Amino acid sequence: MAVQLGALAPLGDIGGSPDVVRDFAQGVEALGYDFLEAPDHVLGVNVASRPDWEAGRNTSADLFHDPFVLFGFLTGITPKLGFSTGVLILPQRQTALVAKQAACLDVLCKGRFRLGIGVGWNEAEFVALNENFRNRGRRSEEQVEVMQALWAQDHVVFNGRYHTIEDAGINPRPARGRVPVWYGGHHEKTLPRIAKWGDGWMPNAYPPDKSALEIFAELRRLTEAEGRNPADVGIEVWTSCGSGTPADWAREAKFWKEAGATHLCLTTTFNRRHHRRIAGTSVDAHIAAMKAWRAAVADAVL
Repeated sequence: MAVQLGALAPLGDIGGSPDVVRDFAQGVEALGYDFLEAPDHVLGVNVASRPDWEAGRNTSADLFHDPFVLFGFLTGITPKLGFSTGVLILPQRQTALVAKQAACLDVLCKGRFRLGIGVGWNEAEFVALNENFRNRGRRSEEQVEVMQALWAQDHVVFNGRYHTIEDAGINPRPARGRVPVWYGGHHEKTLPRIAKWGDGWMPNAYPPDKSALEIFAELRRLTEAEGRNPADVGIEVWTSCGSGTPADWAREAKFWKEAGATHLCLTTTFNRRHHRRIAGTSVDAHIAAMKAWRAAVADAVL
């Protein structure tokens, strides 16, 4: 089976004007990519008041469009392109509202949307959004249960630890009665959550080596223990092309396919761990990098 190929939107480089966003997304679609992925941050901190802020972490200088607004803008002008959040920070948002937004987007793009979620790391965002940073992981488990109920049922009655719904529902609901939920992150509790509730995992910490094979095997083991088929749980691996040769990119892509990855997301700006960003910052530079990378890996994964 062919691996789906996607690209992470490099808005921090290219900007977020309507014309730039349109041209970039249409360029991604024209190159034959399957999906466009967008990261998420509601707020960025002022580093002038935080001299110990970790280098490489986002700040108020970094541009992030709200993913639901971004994809809503793009769905009518890129009719073949899929969309994924990579990742939406779920526990800093109201659960029913996310379920509603995801359902509306899924309806408008005719089922081309995956909801990638994470628990976040930036406490300042949680404080500003009046959400609890300390229980975000536990709360996110119930959030997924609530969303899946709202997508599947006309009316929901739910009395949980963090949520109460008194016989109410969202409209529209996704045509399939669900929106695929993919988890980001590498916390020890992430894999059990995916095994129980997830449609996929979006790791970016593992290089193409034994460590990745071992953690993928663990996910499959946990999924089977939950009575689910591991083949129903996808794996999206982030990859980069800021270093190495086309032959290197092809070998890496082949490794991921043989390891069981179902999706590869090219990140042209991510510059952490084993990933390296490209040198250029223009739309043309990013499109050229994506064209070269796709040509290099196509025979290995398509």
